[in-house]
Amino acid sequence: MIRVLVADDHPIVRSGIVGLLTDAEGIEVVGEAATGTEAVDRALGLRPDLVLMDLRMPGLDGTEATLAITAELSETRVLVLTTYESDDHILGAIEAGASGYLLKAAPSDEIIAGVRAVVEGDTVLAPSIAATLVKRMRQPGEPVAISLSPRETDVLRLVAAGKSNPQIGRELYIGEATVKTHLLHAFEKLGVSDRTQAVLRALDLGIIERGGSNR
Repeated sequence: MIRVLVADDHPIVRSGIVGLLTDAEGIEVVGEAATGTEAVDRALGLRPDLVLMDLRMPGLDGTEATLAITAELSETRVLVLTTYESDDHILGAIEAGASGYLLKAAPSDEIIAGVRAVVEGDTVLAPSIAATLVKRMRQPGEPVAISLSPRETDVLRLVAAGKSNPQIGRELYIGEATVKTHLLHAFEKLGVSDRTQAVLRALDLGIIERGGSNR
């Protein structure tokens, strides 16, 4: 059972999200929060598997709340669900430690799938969000001096396709520990610290291509 805390300052919207998650198999809403401060306090008390986080909230905003939660609860993941898709909002949330960024306009099944994927350790980004991040990170004329091994590239390609480590292991016929080793090596070469940054950096450098194919 995936335990979720829903943080959104609009009661009607929050109620709709809670209803959506409650109807989904294997998901339990363990708490609600109407402000960023409440989200942090309830996350620390409930220790949910995932916090579904809005960004614009009174007092402590969603980005600040995300940073506080990820700093204190290493096992709790944050999935941003918001109407905002400006560069600053997106980058701020990702840098604060969010494992995914979806828009409230997304189909219900996409939101449910995003919750499950993030809890499994995957990164979830709405297509428009991924495109915005890649565009923001790209620096024209930057020399590409990074070279990943074919296996590291394969692993990152599958991460970008939304695969979990066990799924990657099965597809590549390698152990989960080996998958993690390849990821760590890729992180080091790319100068990043997590899956989201690795995928974005690899996309930016053309090491992997959008849609999951190799260059």
